[in-house]
Amino acid sequence: MSRRKPGTVTIIPNVHVIDIAEEGKGVGKADELVIFIDKAVPGDVVDVRLTKKKKNFAEAIIEQLHEKSALRTEPFCQHFGTCGGCKWQHMGYESQLKFKQKNVEAALQRLGKIDTSFTKPILGSAKNKYYRNKLEFTFSNKRWLEKTDVERDEDFDMNALGFHVPLRFDKILDIEHCYLQDDPSNQIRNAVRKYALENEISFYDLRNHEGVLRNLIIRTSSTGEIMVAVVFAYPEQDQIDGLMNFLKSEFPQITSLLYIVNQKKNDTIFDQDVNTFAGRDHIFEEMDGIRFKIGVKSFYQTNSEQAFELYKITKEFAGFKGNELVYDLYTGAGTIANFIAKEVKQVVGVEYVPTAIEDAKFNSELNGIENTIFYAGDMKDILTAEFISNHGKPDVVITDPPRAGMHADVVQRLLEMEAEKIVYVSCNAATQARDLELLKDKYDVVRIRPVDMFPHTQHVENVVLLRLKA
Repeated sequence: MSRRKPGTVTIIPNVHVIDIAEEGKGVGKADELVIFIDKAVPGDVVDVRLTKKKKNFAEAIIEQLHEKSALRTEPFCQHFGTCGGCKWQHMGYESQLKFKQKNVEAALQRLGKIDTSFTKPILGSAKNKYYRNKLEFTFSNKRWLEKTDVERDEDFDMNALGFHVPLRFDKILDIEHCYLQDDPSNQIRNAVRKYALENEISFYDLRNHEGVLRNLIIRTSSTGEIMVAVVFAYPEQDQIDGLMNFLKSEFPQITSLLYIVNQKKNDTIFDQDVNTFAGRDHIFEEMDGIRFKIGVKSFYQTNSEQAFELYKITKEFAGFKGNELVYDLYTGAGTIANFIAKEVKQVVGVEYVPTAIEDAKFNSELNGIENTIFYAGDMKDILTAEFISNHGKPDVVITDPPRAGMHADVVQRLLEMEAEKIVYVSCNAATQARDLELLKDKYDVVRIRPVDMFPHTQHVENVVLLRLKA
């Protein structure tokens, strides 16, 4: 089955790749050993080098590609293979959609024991490049060196502004062009790097926690507004002013220019003060005539156009008649709540993050929406029998939890409140399937539709409609 190379490297020849796993790796078999192969596509025939071996499975990388799958395509990004994003660029988009749908259905069948024969076709993204409205880049004085860099045998500029290399917290891949966010995102990032190098402003040391420049956040919106936030670590004020004035002058289209000084050991900014250098402290997004205020800390779906499609499917599944009381669980900044408010009698939104709830309330006021009410706190603690008694039993529950799914106590509360319909939006079909299995005693799954929010990745959203059994 395999042969050894010096240094106890295990090579397995002529592995036929037959599937794609939920985490996005190709799947092959050698005798009874299941092998998950990085960057492999179904239809490939490859020699693989094992990187991890367990009793019944192994992980591997391609040592040699003997036969290319018909599904393969040439990656369009120069950073593919090193950058941790867009890991499916080597496979055509229609094939990506096919495997995403297959993986969603497999998770629901295997983990939730759910009949998926009536699943509607996955909705692909109209844009599969430049579809994100937010990116966050990291400064580092420890640039990841590509093989070609090492082969040049010369002194390197070790500063980088880009993305973390997978599994390396301290190594940053310097990004020249990113296909995730439309211009001027690339121009801004490259201009900031050039300015910092020319003015000898130090890049952050992720191990020793020292240096001036730490992160760069760029947000854009469908309304044409642009937010740029620079996160500093240990700056002098003239360094802040210099870079901010440069950005203000070089990119006058920036409508929100912010900076943050973060000296914590981690990159999170939710507990940090935000300073407005120029323009507003927020930008506006618009969806179906509803405006949303977006601050640097705000949550908003990163694929704006596809989020609109996702919410339309959510509303369609709910089938509102106009007199419903709706609970919107994990409401975030109240995007879904405000999106559906005009279709129902009242929406009660619940979310863990207090700042998100403040955004949700503001967005209702901004749009003259008076039939929403929002609460901040842990879902399992807020959603009590007393809470339901005070606000009324919902006709419809919309739930859009994080990847971990819903807490068992929240699932139990859903079983107790017995809403006629539950629309479950999920970014993780496995945890969604687990929760659906817990709900099956009282609910039937009657509609399913996956939605691709993140082209060239293995990630996929899925919308499920559950109806209370008679």
